[in-house]
Amino acid sequence: MKNRNSILIVFFCLFSFLLQAQSLEEVAKTKIATLKKLRNKAKKKGIDVLKEDTTIRTAEIFLKYANWDEQHIKANEKAFSLVKIYADKAEEMAKDLPNFERNDVIKMLDESISYIKLLLDKKVFRTASPKVDWSNVKVDKDELLFNNKPVFLADYTWKPNTAELNEYHGNQDGFFITPSYVTKEDGTISLPKMKELVAKPTGSLGFIFLNHKTTPNWAKTKYGEDFVMRTNTYTAYDIDNPGAKEIQQKLLSGIVPITAGKNYSGLGYMLCNEPHFFTQKTGDKLAWASGPVSSYTIDKFRVWLQKKHISIDKLNNLWQTNFKDFNAVTIQIPIDTSLRGTPMWYDWSLFNMHRVTEWYTFLKEEILKYDAAAKVHLKIMPNLWTDNKRVHGIDLEALTDLSGIIGNDSGAENNHMWGPKEEWEDHYALNWRELCMGFDFIKSVSPSKLNFNSELHYLSTTKSRNLYQDPKYARATFWLAHTYGMTASQIWYWPREANGAISKKATNDKGYAGSNNQQPRITNEVATTLIDLNAYSDYIMGMQRQRKPLRIFYSKSSAINKEHHMDDVFELYESLHFNGTPLGFATKDILKKQNAANWDAILVSKTQFITLEEQKALQNYLDNGGVIITDKVSLNKDEYGKAIPKLKKSNGTLILCNSLNDVNSSAMNFLNNKDLLPKILVTETNKLGVKGCVWKVIRNKKGAYILSVVNLGKTDATLKIDFKGAKKGVVCKDLLKGIPVSSAPVLKPYEVFYVQVSEVK
Repeated sequence: MKNRNSILIVFFCLFSFLLQAQSLEEVAKTKIATLKKLRNKAKKKGIDVLKEDTTIRTAEIFLKYANWDEQHIKANEKAFSLVKIYADKAEEMAKDLPNFERNDVIKMLDESISYIKLLLDKKVFRTASPKVDWSNVKVDKDELLFNNKPVFLADYTWKPNTAELNEYHGNQDGFFITPSYVTKEDGTISLPKMKELVAKPTGSLGFIFLNHKTTPNWAKTKYGEDFVMRTNTYTAYDIDNPGAKEIQQKLLSGIVPITAGKNYSGLGYMLCNEPHFFTQKTGDKLAWASGPVSSYTIDKFRVWLQKKHISIDKLNNLWQTNFKDFNAVTIQIPIDTSLRGTPMWYDWSLFNMHRVTEWYTFLKEEILKYDAAAKVHLKIMPNLWTDNKRVHGIDLEALTDLSGIIGNDSGAENNHMWGPKEEWEDHYALNWRELCMGFDFIKSVSPSKLNFNSELHYLSTTKSRNLYQDPKYARATFWLAHTYGMTASQIWYWPREANGAISKKATNDKGYAGSNNQQPRITNEVATTLIDLNAYSDYIMGMQRQRKPLRIFYSKSSAINKEHHMDDVFELYESLHFNGTPLGFATKDILKKQNAANWDAILVSKTQFITLEEQKALQNYLDNGGVIITDKVSLNKDEYGKAIPKLKKSNGTLILCNSLNDVNSSAMNFLNNKDLLPKILVTETNKLGVKGCVWKVIRNKKGAYILSVVNLGKTDATLKIDFKGAKKGVVCKDLLKGIPVSSAPVLKPYEVFYVQVSEVK
């Protein structure tokens, strides 16, 4: 009898669960039907309904995913068990997931239904946005054009190539190539791959992915066992071995003539996925992704040292060594961090960047032999620049300069699953350092190039995840990124098959559970944010192209020598970031290559080490009437710590400051005195007393002011928006809703405020 009762209880529980699931799905389907009717009604009235079409499709996709998840609890339990914050309750999370997704779909549909009713009642208004045909998008300098109008595009890594997904969630094309495609030493390319490539239509806009994780079977025999190395990185062979160039010459000469001129290569050739060549350790502990180098690398280093130092006596004096000649030079790699700040550390760090830049220059030149119009880029993690480490081989400035498209792997996060509390958490709702400062740097280096984030990490990372993420966070990061320069993105990621199954690639992936493929509203918010950006793409491009009157001086010498130099750079950047004045960067090469009329002043803070070439570039800028605002501790040593002469005022203006606050106030006073501050004034108050709202303002062709504000702060912010010199105040019109709004709004964390500001007449 007890067994019978137990069976009945289990059956009842299962029946109740299925009934609830069925009822939630039916509720969602009823709401889809309601939204479709309202969509059709709005369409007849001439209202743009791209958002509603997108939301309906997102709902249909995720209802299908919820059904798969319901039938595969064990698979999801395993996925959740791999994620630190969910591991202890993996079974519960897996069981709850299907109904979480259905409830999220219902919330999403409710929001869409409520808004379209407002549109129909003419309580809000909408500017039309194009439904972009990716096969008719063209790259034009720093923008993508569709029907002669700029557009912003986004797709997802690993997303299945189906019409259902491509219509509203990105239709990016491309082709993947890897060294193992060279199947024979004579240069023969894999026959199946060649057939696939030859048969491939021109397709839609995409890029060629150069992978470096594999090597041909014959390579070890010809180039030696040591040719394959650093297999835990995305370049699993020795780039300094002559065989590396031979293989790439064979691969590229076979592939690029076919890919040239196709739509699927229009977004360029990505030379490497997340390149990094870390070569450092602390005692016996290797740094992340660090590894050895080959004898070929050491031989190159010796040649480089001789070219730089000329005399072995000079090198010995700097390094405090007694090498007989340059051929006798030795160095232990990975290099120990205890040597940071020494000439040996500096020389190795700089050379490591040099050899990596040389390698990618070679790849670019090989591609251009067969596709003269090709644009190359690299998926560089900007945190390799915005963070402090410099023994990774990546010279972001040089690699951005050589690229035809600015490539990156920009990220942001509002949580982290392990590690101590981070500094940004005291004042901000998200960590924006890499996104904002990184983009301002690369757009300073190459202001007229397209910015393609080929692995966007705003929604999740291995370390950052939240199944219950606020959709406003997704909107805030995507809006921020596009106003700071991003043009196209491939989002991380879409780890499901077309039927909703977990992708085979993600079967044991710690990044899947809790990510956007389990978050209908997050996924939809990304798509609808892009729709809003494309409705006002001319204005967003105007914000990207803003002149940057203040330039922070970046010295590679100080970044290499100092343990926390980029923290010092960020400290100055952060202090100026919330004033509405676009910020940029200056370097030796920017000073040499770009017109100084593009900025008004260069700021220097805690930059003790500079090369004589950097000093010469700064002095030349002063000689030609430039303005430098610097603290007193900067610019007093060369790259090896030796004292150098101070800058002379000459024909320019040289302002010496005692502190960072002094540099900040001097810079803002300078702009104010020159009438270079924005005509719109945005004053912020919040509970923390620390600014958190970042804002940009431009003037459109009709003379109206367009203001974009994003609250990055962790508390509500009250704004007061004024016109400089306005006597009767200002009026604000919400551009996304098409209605007047307050000029003293209260913005919640992540909130975007996008308005046209006019003076009351």
